[in-house]
Amino acid sequence: MCRRLDGIPLALELAATRVRSLGIRELHDRLDDRLSVLTSGYRDAPSRHRTLQATLDWSWGLLDAREQTVLRRLSVFSEGCGLQAAEEVCSGGGVSPADVLDALGLLVERSLAVRAEGRQGPRYRLLESVAVYARDRLTESGEYAETAARHLRYCVRLAERARPHLHEREQARWFHCLDPEAANMQRALAEAARAGAAREALRLVNSLTWYWYVRGRLGEARRALATALDTPGDAKPEERVEAEFWYTGIRLLLGEHDRDRDDLEEYPSGSTLESTRAQWFLAHAQWTVGALVKGEQRVERVLVRFRTLRDAWGTAAALTTRACFALARGDLEGLRSNAEEARAHFAELGDLWGRLKTTDVLGRLAEINGDYDLAARLHRESLRIAEALETWPEMSMKLSGLGRIALLTQRYDKADDLHTRALRLAAEQGNQPAEQFAALGLALSARRQGRLDAAEEWLRPWLAWNRRRGDGPGLALVLAELGFIAEQRGDAGRALTHHRDGLTAAATTKDPRSVALALEGLAGAYSLADAPERATRLLGTAAATRERAGAPHPPAERGDVERITARLRDTLDEATYTHEFTFGTQLDHESRLTEELPQEGAPDDQVP
Repeated sequence: MCRRLDGIPLALELAATRVRSLGIRELHDRLDDRLSVLTSGYRDAPSRHRTLQATLDWSWGLLDAREQTVLRRLSVFSEGCGLQAAEEVCSGGGVSPADVLDALGLLVERSLAVRAEGRQGPRYRLLESVAVYARDRLTESGEYAETAARHLRYCVRLAERARPHLHEREQARWFHCLDPEAANMQRALAEAARAGAAREALRLVNSLTWYWYVRGRLGEARRALATALDTPGDAKPEERVEAEFWYTGIRLLLGEHDRDRDDLEEYPSGSTLESTRAQWFLAHAQWTVGALVKGEQRVERVLVRFRTLRDAWGTAAALTTRACFALARGDLEGLRSNAEEARAHFAELGDLWGRLKTTDVLGRLAEINGDYDLAARLHRESLRIAEALETWPEMSMKLSGLGRIALLTQRYDKADDLHTRALRLAAEQGNQPAEQFAALGLALSARRQGRLDAAEEWLRPWLAWNRRRGDGPGLALVLAELGFIAEQRGDAGRALTHHRDGLTAAATTKDPRSVALALEGLAGAYSLADAPERATRLLGTAAATRERAGAPHPPAERGDVERITARLRDTLDEATYTHEFTFGTQLDHESRLTEELPQEGAPDDQVP
């Protein structure tokens, strides 16, 4: 309240007298009409409470005609503007850019505006009470629609000018250029919606979605894209289709699964570079939520198109996403080759975001291979890049990545600290994928330390979330962890249910590591249920699955297998254990999945 009233003592005094009748929240919500709210209806002291209006009227009267024109036109900006923006929007009709500069100096001198130094030069902001007063004068002058339209055109030009620079060496500077304009972009979009300017609305959001994504402002992107798509008026078909792809991808990342938009087809002919990048973005989002088949098919198509268009950035981005799909399938060689080729392209382009993503993927590969020193170095490099870009959700993911390495090297206090910091940062940004990654790290740590109730508490919220999104990899991991918790408690029936469900989810991912984890979990369930031979065969099949896929099982990740193996060796003699394990390694992989997946109508809570 004090900030919106600019700390003006008289305005604060008048607001205080309204609190008893309206309350703080209602008064705050009415401040757009503050002069009426603060100054009307005081029969006992009318002159005192009209002082604010009188003060603004007096200040207005001291300005000449051109200064008044500049002041009222400045009211179309939200949270200030730079000098160039003021000159472009406020000049015209007998007011030159030089007049705008002179007027700004005078307004600052008379405390009607505030000048502050920003990263891109000086910015000028009207005091909010002055802005409300000036907006009324703008409406009275009949210039509101024309000035708002100039403001909209300026914002569209700025967004389109920034767009290509968000993918090259100067991207950090352009991110910083767009950061202070968030409120102006929102106001411009609202004006486009009000005026039925669909094309301007779509051009604006198509240019800004990548910025919003990298900055982690997914909710802002979703609202803006929805507004633009709902705005009436003429627009080019490819601009509307491009916005549809951005919108669908953003909604997927927010966990808002939309089956009606799931099968969006690529723009059939004449695809522009921009629309192809939006189609790639949807494929990238599909990987993030585990829609692996559709996403991988889409990324292969757009990779061909990028190469046809000779788009170096798009090619590198598609190769990065291709590496991610290879990771999901457990194709470690495909992961490495695609990520390294993409990394070389991004290094040549100077794109920090691309370096961040490829370094992250290669860090995961090092972790899978058990090279924790290399993985930690790559995660730290990713964290430095994320800090340079000020991409807070990515910083959360990198903190969690370092937390995983601390966990695997049994530094549990360090792991918990890193994951807690990552969770807090992700929650502040409203980024649920990053929040889940951190929460699962805390769950993994709690279970390894024997705090089974705490581990289960961390896991439960993400079970329903992954089911709702149809995220196979995420669901398989959560179910595996819940199954191991049940097994460590000695609950064979519940462990079997969780691991069977986990195997179903893992089978959809085609990731041999995920399938092997589910088979190991089932082995643990059967080891409790007087089925030691079957459990041992499952361990053999899991080991063979990892070996055939070239997906090693590092010693730091073998704790569950070692616990289950020790239980089976206590039950079976050595010859029987060796025979059953060897037999398990020779069994057909697909037939074992058919055997272990729950059959329709079978009771899930009983061990056959």
